[in-house]
Amino acid sequence: MEMYILLKNKGMPGMRKYFLMVFILLIVDILSGCGVKTSSQSFLREDTELGFVQRVAVLPFENHSKDEFAAARARDFTITQGLAMGLFDIVDKGLVDSVLQEEVIESGAPLDESMTKRLGQRLKVQAVLLGAVDYSGEGQKGNFAFPELSLTMRLVDADTAVVLWQASGYGSGYCLWKRLFGLAPRDIFQVGLGTIEDMLETLPAR
Repeated sequence: MEMYILLKNKGMPGMRKYFLMVFILLIVDILSGCGVKTSSQSFLREDTELGFVQRVAVLPFENHSKDEFAAARARDFTITQGLAMGLFDIVDKGLVDSVLQEEVIESGAPLDESMTKRLGQRLKVQAVLLGAVDYSGEGQKGNFAFPELSLTMRLVDADTAVVLWQASGYGSGYCLWKRLFGLAPRDIFQVGLGTIEDMLETLPAR
């Protein structure tokens, strides 16, 4: 009996250390709100001031994922976040699509200088924002499934077709404590808005 108690007590520090580590991880996740996990990388052309860009047209996004609604969703999220963050005035997407149709410019088609200039003149914008959804799907850790999204966006000067800014971003709905307690992860709506906000925040203040 004494030996059993001794062995049991000998194992206690290890168990305490394990539970303490789990507790700390949970507290860190809870304090951080266990929000959308995002990361991004961006490029800004040297010696470029974006103060001249007051009005922007967000063109239809390309879709390289298997999610057929991913591109339309990402475009809408970009317009919403761009307006909410007060970055630019953004042309209504219905007007943009109408002009693209009249100019016979297909969604995702490469834009040359003459095309961007025509769009700039017709839509009265200084730049166009283009994007592509590189991946939109479901990640898996054990039995825990969560949405994942990666996309690329670029801001192009309407007069010169020069890329002024470009960013690539990744977002995940994974959350450790939600996984441990069997709770639902962040959904694709939250992941999309969070990822795009993170990317747009790399634009310099004007």
